Formats: sequence, structure tokens, C-alpha cells
Amino acid sequence: MDTGSEIDERELVARAVEGDGAAVSDVVRLLQDPIYRLALRMVWRPADAEDATQEILVRVVGNLAGWRGEAKLTTWAYRIGVNYLLNLKRQTPLEAQQLSLDQFGEVLRDDLADEDYRGPESTLLTHEVRLNCSQAMLQCLGRDERIAYVLSDVFEVSSDEAAWIVGVTAAAYRKRVERAKKRLGNFLRSACGLADPQAFCRCSRRVEKAIELGRVDPRRPAFAAHPITPGGRGVEEAERQMVRLHDAAAVLGAHPDYAAPQAKMEAIAGLLRSGRFPLLD
Repeated sequence: MDTGSEIDERELVARAVEGDGAAVSDVVRLLQDPIYRLALRMVWRPADAEDATQEILVRVVGNLAGWRGEAKLTTWAYRIGVNYLLNLKRQTPLEAQQLSLDQFGEVLRDDLADEDYRGPESTLLTHEVRLNCSQAMLQCLGRDERIAYVLSDVFEVSSDEAAWIVGVTAAAYRKRVERAKKRLGNFLRSACGLADPQAFCRCSRRVEKAIELGRVDPRRPAFAAHPITPGGRGVEEAERQMVRLHDAAAVLGAHPDYAAPQAKMEAIAGLLRSGRFPLLD
């Protein structure tokens, strides 16, 4: 069954609302990776993204009876997820510091070693620094601009769909995207050697300091060794695509197709199937 088609989505949701446990599990499986990737771009750390994904999926399944096919199921779920993420009380570390992109640039400059890192797993850890850094850049934007940029340039959602997801007019949404792209583009071209070879920062020269400060754990890289969706892009492929495009948007978009942690998602599906969680009333 092609659960991505409109007819199959309607049938799947109808069965889930009627209490079909297998259908509930299928809904969770259909939405878990897109929602997890969205949450990860907003909250930075995988553990926080797992928690947010769980909360969002519970809300999505609990409101399935209200889905009327006004948008694709994933788009509708994004709307619920965005509302949760924009109102999340927990702050990321850079949000708590209210760090601007200019201030973040100074952090990068201070973290540079004189030479490339040549220690164990140098390629893997250089990937980890790049992925972690692009996550950190996004946290320097306000949440409204961050979600607009992520939907537009990372997820490539159309302006009209994204405006509906966020709950603003298309014109207001486009202005948010424009502001975010301008800020991030200026920053990347001035700081990031991947976006502009003349810029000062190099991922391979930041590895040593990142390990020293605990920003990167060489034993458990959070992003470079993260599981991906079956058939999705891995780190190497995402980086090759970025190099081919070689622009500011490519740097921020070149993350692998991360998969939501399977054990936690199965636990959520089991809870929702159990009948002990009165969501589908």
C-alpha cells in the first residue's frame, strides 16, 4: 500500500480513528522521520528532538479525527509540530545565551587551531563539527525566522503550504524567509569556508577545540554517526550535494536524512495502540 497517496492516507486515518492499532502504528511510521527532522532543526540536540517528536506525535494521533484532508497528512502534522515547537518553553543553549550570528562568528574564530585536525577519525569528526555548527547557526535566529527558513530552504515546502503550516499570510511568511536568508547568507559568506573559500573558518581546524570543550564527543558523534532513513541520504552523499551546489543554503541543508530513534517510536505506537491512552475518542 502506498501510504503517501491521498486516497490511502484517508483510508489509513479512517482506520486509525476507528481504533485499528495497526493503522495507528502505520501513521506513526509515516510521520515519525519527517517530524523528527523538523524537531531536530529547531531544538538542536537529538535527545531533545526525540522528546519533542514524541509529544508532537501524541498530539497528531490525538487529533486525527479532526483531519479533513485540507492538506497532505504530513503537511497537517507539520502544522501541529510547528505550533508545539514555537511554543516550547525549553530553550536551546544558544537561545538561552541570546547569541547573535555575529557573536557566534567570534566563537568560531576563537575556536580555530592553526592546523587541520589529524587525530583519530579525522574525517568523521570534521563531518560532526560541520553538522553541529550548522545546527548552532540556526539557533542564532529567532524561532519564527528559524522555522520559516527550515520549511523553505531545508524542507523545500512551498510558500503557500508553509504559510498555512505557520498560520500567517503568504506575504508575511515570505518576509520571514527573506530576513532569515539574508542574515544566514551574510554570515556564511563572511565566516564559512564551505560557503566562500575566502572566509576564515574551516571545520577541520575546529575539531580539536570542539572536543576539548565537550561540544563534540569523539566516542559518540551525535550527527555524523546518526541513523538515517532506509534509502535516505547519508553524510557523505549530503556533503557531495553541498559541494556541487556550493552556496549558503546548501551548507545548512546538507544534513543526512536522519531517522527517528526506532525504539522510542515503537514505544509510542505501542502506547497509542494499548487502549490505555484515550486519544482517539
